[in-house]
Order: sequence, then C-alpha cells, then structure tokens
Amino acid sequence: MKIIETERVSIHALTLKEDAFIFRLMNSSTWLKYIGDRNIRTKEDARNYLQNGPIKSYEAYGVGMYGVKLKEAQEFIGICGLVKRDFLDNFDFGYALLPEYAGKGLAFEASKAVLDYLAANRIINRVVAFTTENNGRSLKLLEKLEFQFEHPFDLHGEECLLFGRSL
Repeated sequence: MKIIETERVSIHALTLKEDAFIFRLMNSSTWLKYIGDRNIRTKEDARNYLQNGPIKSYEAYGVGMYGVKLKEAQEFIGICGLVKRDFLDNFDFGYALLPEYAGKGLAFEASKAVLDYLAANRIINRVVAFTTENNGRSLKLLEKLEFQFEHPFDLHGEECLLFGRSL
C-alpha cells in the first residue's frame, strides 16, 4: 500500500513480500555499523522481523516503519518511519538506506515526506530520534529535519544522543 509520494520516492507499508529486501538492508555494511546486527540470517528471519516489527506496529498503532521505493527503478532502497520502543516516551523516528543510495538526498526526501504526512494527518504530535556521535550523516540529517538535541543516554553500554521535535 503506497501512502506517500515525492518527486523521487514513494513510501509504502511493508509486507512479507519484502523479505529479500529486508534481508539485504539489515545485512548491509552501514546497517551493521550504525544500527547493529539484528540476527537476520535467512529470508525466514526477515519475514519474522517484518511480521513482528512493522506489520505488528501497523496493527497496534496504525503507524510503523515504511519501505522507501525509488520511483524510477520501482525498487525498495530503504526504510523510514516510526518504532515504538519501551524505553522512550514517544515514537522513535528512524531511517536506513542501502549504502549505494546514501548521500543523494533520498533519506531527507523520504524522512521529510513521512514527517509532513504525520503532522498533516495529526497522527502524532511529537517524535524522537537517536543516533551515536560517530554517525555524522545521521546527525546532519536530524539537524536538517529540525530535530533538537535533548540529552545523551546509555543504550546497552553505548552512548547515544537523543533528539526530539514537535509535529
């Protein structure tokens, strides 16, 4: 189901059919470096992630992590959207692209479209996001998306930086 369209990308609810894409994304070098190993070793693992992550979130909250598709090629290149985390008071806004699509403004384009959609439809009124100090691209993107630094926090022994913004 397509929910948003921009000049170069379309944003879709993820389904179990995206298992090969999720497998590829979650085993990419940038995912492993900045997000971490989620033990997605097979397409079955990817389907379990989709069922218990994004699909479950759509059912429970009406929102979740969405697939980002490059319109020109009609192929998924990343994800962008919301995750409900037990340790955060607000939804966590996140994004990840396959490495070959980084640095082209696509993460900004998709992220801005999702945030604008959430605000225009009054789905939620505030989001947070976090990253680490060594993830320069993510820090720049959060700044460009008008997130404000709130405070550092420890996540499993790693210092993270929490940002927030109203919608």
